[in-house]
Amino acid sequence: MIESYGIIGWIVIGLLAGGIAKLLMPGKDPGGCLITMLLGIAGALLAGFLGKMVGWYDDGEAAGFVAAIVGAFLILLIYRLVLRRR
Repeated sequence: MIESYGIIGWIVIGLLAGGIAKLLMPGKDPGGCLITMLLGIAGALLAGFLGKMVGWYDDGEAAGFVAAIVGAFLILLIYRLVLRRR
């Protein structure tokens, strides 16, 4: 099934993915809810980009919702590790 989202679709998927990633990784996040949502959007984009690089997705095909959650989780983890060192 080919999933193609517009920019609004990416934002909505990213927001949901960021929220779910936050639920999977509880704890204090510097920056609060807004930063978590932005990290979710970045995670969805990262999942689509990496998926295309390894050949999981064709051009014009977006990452799935689970991949967006995994991408958001990874970005949230990296964000926490970077800010923890400061």
